[in-house]
Amino acid sequence: MAHYAFLDNSNIVTEVITGKNENDGDGNWETYYGNIRGKVCKRTSYNTLNNSHKEGGTPFRGNFAGINYTYDETNDVFISPKPYASWTLDTSIWNWKAPVEIPTDGFYEWNEETTSWDKID
Repeated sequence: MAHYAFLDNSNIVTEVITGKNENDGDGNWETYYGNIRGKVCKRTSYNTLNNSHKEGGTPFRGNFAGINYTYDETNDVFISPKPYASWTLDTSIWNWKAPVEIPTDGFYEWNEETTSWDKID
């Protein structure tokens, strides 16, 4: 089964549904579902995250779409909401990155005030 994301006028995802596989029948399912809802509809891949396919296949549209994700029409990708003001979009993975790498010696949470990672005890 394929998944489809519905977009508002600002290209923000408002809903994601499970629908027909793109090779089922003769129709264009993005157009079909879009016409039913009266919204722009884009197929999204459940197996795509950080511009990588979980099963080794070809990534599709950067990330699996979620509610409040943005569809970037120019690059044909879905981008998650920006988690913090200091983070920047890494276009190699189509996801947000902190200004400093997360340490690997335990559990950390992001501190936007100090723009650093705080260790969780």
